[in-house]
Amino acid sequence: MKRVDGRKARGERRRTEIINATLRVVERDGVAGVSHRTVAQEADIPTASTTYHFANLDDLLIATLISCAQDMATEVYWMIDRARSREGLRRAGEGGPSAADEVSGLLAEALGPQRGRTMAEYELYLLAARRPELRPAARRWLDVLTSMVRHDDEVAFRVFLAGIDGLLMQGLIDDEPPTAAELRPVVEYLLKPR
Repeated sequence: MKRVDGRKARGERRRTEIINATLRVVERDGVAGVSHRTVAQEADIPTASTTYHFANLDDLLIATLISCAQDMATEVYWMIDRARSREGLRRAGEGGPSAADEVSGLLAEALGPQRGRTMAEYELYLLAARRPELRPAARRWLDVLTSMVRHDDEVAFRVFLAGIDGLLMQGLIDDEPPTAAELRPVVEYLLKPR
């Protein structure tokens, strides 16, 4: 029987709490609002705890970017997997939403009810354009996703991902978030076999 180290498990939980608090601070105040103190206040823990787990802000931002990358890759993976499954069922004559319907609905969710979280993730993602030390963490979501998803055409898959990024960025700057119905024609085009 494998023995679990309680201190290590508590340390990992605390790191996760700090990363989640960092993302909430970015969502509320932007990256400029991130400091050890603001994150500690958001997590309701002592500031010393944030500095113990993350010696400097770059370490904290990198850990948050990596966490976002893993979450984003997992979300896109499941979105693609569900869309393929539903497309297979629809083609088999069982009805239900198409792949384009599924993807459009998830994008509308990201730009509507989850808008703040999506904006925080993209703000962290774009910070890497100015801060080279953050770039490997920002690129990680694409690396993780391309290793997770089976695809026959590397170029078509990258076009699909770039299109999703573009739709999310454009949706974030719209005055009103786009609906699934508005997103569907573009998503349908991105999903067309080449």
